[in-house]
Amino acid sequence: MRKRGYMWLGAVLVSGALLTGCSADGASDTSVGSNAAAPAVGEANPAPADQYGARADADAGTAGQGKDTTAQAPDLSVDQRSIIYTGSITVQVKDVNAAAAQATGIAAGTGGFIGGDERQSGDGGTDTATLKLRIPAAKFNPALQQIAGLGDEKNRAINTEDVTEQVVDLDARIAVQQARVDSGRKLLGQAKSLNELVMLEKEVATRESDLASLQGKKRRLADLTALSTVTVVLLGPEAPAVVTDDDPAGFLGGLKGGWNALVASLAVLLTILGALLPWIIALGLPAWGVLYLTRRYRRTRGNPELPAPPAENPAAS
Repeated sequence: MRKRGYMWLGAVLVSGALLTGCSADGASDTSVGSNAAAPAVGEANPAPADQYGARADADAGTAGQGKDTTAQAPDLSVDQRSIIYTGSITVQVKDVNAAAAQATGIAAGTGGFIGGDERQSGDGGTDTATLKLRIPAAKFNPALQQIAGLGDEKNRAINTEDVTEQVVDLDARIAVQQARVDSGRKLLGQAKSLNELVMLEKEVATRESDLASLQGKKRRLADLTALSTVTVVLLGPEAPAVVTDDDPAGFLGGLKGGWNALVASLAVLLTILGALLPWIIALGLPAWGVLYLTRRYRRTRGNPELPAPPAENPAAS
């Protein structure tokens, strides 16, 4: 009897354990099923058409949050900065054509090319040539020294422009715009109606246009920083030196131009006045004297002296 009681007790414990396990499995299946069904409900009710831009921006903003990344400051050391070099040099040479060929060879030897060639022929060694050379920035100074050695250097000017901040800003804007384009294309593939498709196509086209504009600016800056521009002026033995225009640009340039125009106008007026002054003295003084005398005479005739009072009549008294 005691053994049978133990057997019944063991059977009850085993069945209770089995029932507990089954209920836990059912609960977990139910929770999984409810969680899996939640996205389906969200997909059945998409956002309105005027909120596609906000949805795409949200997707672009959360696209990189799943990765464990840390923001890093850009490397702005001297060797990593983006600098645009431009220069001009004037050299007087014996043979302009030969020197132009040598300058072109110098540019080609550095990995650059010629961007413009303008030549003027003259008599008696007055030939001139103006070359625009594109030279890699790393070889800018050595190439300039080689060009100066072609003859007698007359003048040289070098300008630099640091565009590092512009490049960093463009990189950041391009990355954000690319993420917006990708999110817009993702939503375009999920369009459920023709109206949604048209709205999303317009939004994606606008974002792609903005991205292309930013990429074009980046390519332009990359070209200017990678290849420097050197303007080479070659003069013949008897050619006069070219006077460079060093006038400042912008407000100062306009102020200087206006002052020069005012001075020139005053000089013209003084010249005219100096030419007329002898005639004014020669003709004006006599005319003024005649006018003065005429007015004095008219004033005298208009106000004659009063007559003397009549004498008293003694008969009347």
